[in-house]
Amino acid sequence: MGRMHPVTSEYDYLSQMVPHHEDAITAARQLQRSNRPEMRQLGQSIITTQTAEVGKMKGWLEQWYRQSPAPSPSATTMPDLSGLSGDQLDKTFLQHMIPHHMMAIMMSQQLLMHGEAQHAEVADFARKVRDDQWAEVRTMRQYLAQWFGQQNMPCIPQVPGMPGMTPGPGMPGMPGMTPGPHSETPGQPTPTEPSPTGT
Repeated sequence: MGRMHPVTSEYDYLSQMVPHHEDAITAARQLQRSNRPEMRQLGQSIITTQTAEVGKMKGWLEQWYRQSPAPSPSATTMPDLSGLSGDQLDKTFLQHMIPHHMMAIMMSQQLLMHGEAQHAEVADFARKVRDDQWAEVRTMRQYLAQWFGQQNMPCIPQVPGMPGMTPGPGMPGMPGMTPGPHSETPGQPTPTEPSPTGT
């Protein structure tokens, strides 16, 4: 997994989210070769939604942050799926897209929790990214369990301030994305299992 840089401003959020979305779109295009209609539909949904969102974010960067550097391609967190097919394609996509989505969810939540959105449109956008991608994470986790018997999801971090987003047992936090000491959601259980890396 790539490291998530803390979101420190609206510009920072938009300039990080553009290449992050583009990374997801590239991977989702490979699902057109999946044997499962559910996966082809998931891939098309990601392509359609995130392509429109990239256009919106680039427009805002041009409108409000023309003097700032343009977004540069980020280190990809998705593997090259072009050589995979069948179950291997579907399983690898799901295992990597879940933590990829979680990074976008956490970046969006950081922006909102820290009050760094300068425009109401961006705050609304961040809420939509957070909620839409969390719905897709739940769907992808169901697919992993249903088709591959994978109950312990890979790299699901805790999302501070979001009820119902605390991971269950066997889902350690993501390296580089550990929330702060006051991030536990009230009334939610806190995972106690150590992570595989011992952190």
